[in-house]
Amino acid sequence: MNDYEAVFRQFLEKTGLKLTKSRSLILDAVFKVHEHFDAETLHHMIRGANVSLATVYRTLPLLAEAGLIQAAVRTDGRERFEHILGHPKHVHWICDKCKSVAETDLSSIMPQLHKEAKSINFALDQVTINVTGLCWKCRNSDNESH
Repeated sequence: MNDYEAVFRQFLEKTGLKLTKSRSLILDAVFKVHEHFDAETLHHMIRGANVSLATVYRTLPLLAEAGLIQAAVRTDGRERFEHILGHPKHVHWICDKCKSVAETDLSSIMPQLHKEAKSINFALDQVTINVTGLCWKCRNSDNESH
């Protein structure tokens, strides 16, 4: 059994739910993706397995509540997720023009965030930082067109 399956199974047991075949297929698909994904991407990955898109949408919040995934970014009207079990915290750099997403490690600024949280007596739970602007490709293409 994978670590992520053990975590999800334990979470489901606490909430009185079971690890169904559909949930297991969705879970495995999530951890096969090594980039941001949306519900439609997962559904496409498990096509032919008789899992509805609605089941994928219902399973994503369970995976988030279990601490296995988080909503990463919202682009083109779609919520995109990433699996977070065993992954370092990071910043998402989102290009306003092409919608590309780059990531950099958040560890260098975590001590400052913890210090700030402590100064206001805030219990830090989760950190999600999304920064928007123009990526180098879009900045260069804008400069070339002037």
